[in-house]
Amino acid sequence: MLLLAGLLVAGILWAQAREERMLCQRLTIEIENRDSTQFVTERGVQTALADNGIKVLGRPMRQIDASHIERVLGQSDYLENVECIKAKDGEIIIRATQLVPVLRVFDADGVSYYVNAAGKRMNATATFHADVPVVQGHFTDAYPATRLLPLVQHVESDTLLRSLVAMYTMRDSNNIFITPTIVGHVVNLGSVSGFESKLEKLKLFYREVMPAKGWETYDTISVKWNHQVVATKRKKTVREVMVYDPEEDEVAPDMETMAVGDTTIQRQATPKKQEASEPQAKKKEPQAKKEEPQAKKEEPKKKPEPQAKKQEPKKKTEPQAKKKETTKPQAAAKAKTGAQANKPKTKK
Repeated sequence: MLLLAGLLVAGILWAQAREERMLCQRLTIEIENRDSTQFVTERGVQTALADNGIKVLGRPMRQIDASHIERVLGQSDYLENVECIKAKDGEIIIRATQLVPVLRVFDADGVSYYVNAAGKRMNATATFHADVPVVQGHFTDAYPATRLLPLVQHVESDTLLRSLVAMYTMRDSNNIFITPTIVGHVVNLGSVSGFESKLEKLKLFYREVMPAKGWETYDTISVKWNHQVVATKRKKTVREVMVYDPEEDEVAPDMETMAVGDTTIQRQATPKKQEASEPQAKKKEPQAKKEEPQAKKEEPKKKPEPQAKKQEPKKKTEPQAKKKETTKPQAAAKAKTGAQANKPKTKK
């Protein structure tokens, strides 16, 4: 027993002495998720170690701090998880998982970045592009962009909704808008709460109403309220306001006329106006009298037609007709004498 215990202690001491003398001869870097878009490379990891003053190759294995390497590389915006392992024969293995973006955020301040499911941010650069849902708005620590992640994940799991949704816009926490791929309208979801039932109402509206009314009829579809969908038409009719212009009327309104309800009461005209109109009527009367002599002068010019009446000898009424004919010249003579009497006598 003592011999076995001595051999064990000697082995431990030999291993410690060997580790102190062993140097790091090989650095192995493994990128876990190479199947996705690769924006992290082995050279990039080595550069990150050198920038932070970490030297691995050629150093004694016992002087290499694996946990410190994990903390330093874990601070990178492009790495989601880092694991460092000290293997046998002087080998250091670094297993890195590159960040998996789930949203691209366009902040109201003009900054653009990606976020993963844990909310870690990665600055967007021209050298890397990920085809992920786009979110626009002003996000803070109190309301980060990851608050929309359950909504986005639900939409991405539905084939119909995934093909319809193009972008999300957060104006405030109670007004989150969806911009569909169908150009012409937006969808107001309200808050994030209860988004499952809201999206079901939206699908029903797309299925039943939009084909009948037209896809360009509405500019805003709101499903933020329970059990209803409110759609706002694109072309809004505005009532024309009629402006009164007295110059356009044929007769100007009388200020003494009052309208009460549906009836109109008009005051009696003042007597002055009636009195002023009477002299005008009197002036017209002499003119009518002056016209009478002219009518009398014209009457004698009419000649009787005795011949037409003489051609009817068979009628029994001939004596009466002849009597009338004889009376006509007498009436004409009386008219002439009357006209001569009315003429004023001229002094010689």
